[in-house]
Amino acid sequence: MSDTARKKITFIDLLKFLLPSLIGISLFMVPITFNSEMTIPIAILSGSVQNLLHSYLPAIMTVIIVLTLAGTIFTKLFKPAFIMNRPFFNSLFNVSTIWVAARIFGGFFAILTLYQIGPRFIWSENTGGMILNDLLPILFSVFLFAGLLLPLLLNFGLLEFFGSMLTKVMRPIFKLPGRSSVDCIASWLGDGTIGVLLTSKQYEEGYYTKKEAAIIGTTFSVVSITFSLVVISQVNLERLFAPFYATVTIAGLIAAIICPRIPPLSRKPNTYFGGKESELDESIPKGYNAFSWGISEAVAKAKENQSVKKFLEQGCKNILDMWMGVAPIVMALGTIALIIAEYTPVFKILGLPFIPLLELMQVPEAKAASETFIVGFADMFLPSIIGASIESEMTRFIIACTSVTQLIYMSEVGGLLLGSKIPVSMKDLFIIFIERTLITLPVIVIAAHILF
Repeated sequence: MSDTARKKITFIDLLKFLLPSLIGISLFMVPITFNSEMTIPIAILSGSVQNLLHSYLPAIMTVIIVLTLAGTIFTKLFKPAFIMNRPFFNSLFNVSTIWVAARIFGGFFAILTLYQIGPRFIWSENTGGMILNDLLPILFSVFLFAGLLLPLLLNFGLLEFFGSMLTKVMRPIFKLPGRSSVDCIASWLGDGTIGVLLTSKQYEEGYYTKKEAAIIGTTFSVVSITFSLVVISQVNLERLFAPFYATVTIAGLIAAIICPRIPPLSRKPNTYFGGKESELDESIPKGYNAFSWGISEAVAKAKENQSVKKFLEQGCKNILDMWMGVAPIVMALGTIALIIAEYTPVFKILGLPFIPLLELMQVPEAKAASETFIVGFADMFLPSIIGASIESEMTRFIIACTSVTQLIYMSEVGGLLLGSKIPVSMKDLFIIFIERTLITLPVIVIAAHILF
């Protein structure tokens, strides 16, 4: 640390760190009761935009997806200097061949779904219609506010403070830097999509290695409390929300400890974005303790980010990056996954190996339950929709818990991960999904046997 940064920290310096950071925490992490439901302020803002623009959002998202495709094709064909010479627009439109293909499919699916033309299996309410009319409007509004306000968590020292305070907890248990605790909390109390966006930005800025970013994105971008309430309500077990969420939390923590220690996450390289080898120094210099060093680092970071113009500029770039970088991928991959789930027996067949396992664990209606486990890879809500008709309360409880702890579903978090810079492939995601299912299932079944 330089001599300048070692100077006495003034009250004004402290306010520059504390005020923006506390506003960020209150918006993204503090659960409040609104309309008799537990939520966070950013979700309330998001919901208000959805209510205001409800009938227009599918069309708006289609326009964004089509404009992204047009910009991508134009860039690939003509390589215009005004795009190629600007790093932000270059990274947004000059993408690899596989993402060009995904954007073509995304644009194609969005247009067919918006106008309900072409094969019904593409645009039905359970496939493309679910993505364009239900999911993308949520992502539009979440990205709008999360993108604009994310710098409050990123740029004013909050991550530096928690990085110093929690390294001794996060590093040995989860193999992660202390600053990742903010990503985890933002996901847990807020929304899994916010966790992915926060992690992706931190990875691109060189704060996480490829391995760390992959671990956080696939292990800690957990389902929010709000959505967990929706899932348990779908299987008609609202009265059991407290034991349900306790079970999900314990099973999730066990998976978070085990998954980083086994392939594919354990084999991810510990290099930084762009192939850099630099190591993030987490040591505490002599003369400091974890708290004082955290404050010192936080204040230094806050001093670097006092420009309102820069804050708004970064926020707007975040929004564009999320809207144009992620929405086409979610539309393409989410629709394909839901088509497979709805119109083919693929997920039912893949679920067959779970029948003897469930029977061994003495789970009632094992065959019906087995059909719900792999389908969660397409969409997290599908298992609870399918499982709602199962008679056994114990089995419905197990299905609800498992669908939440599986975490990686292509209609949202999976699509977001693939659309981000976080280094995970479709194959990685499916393997991690299976691992999480096998790790959390015994914990959930034990809890279910205790309850029922």
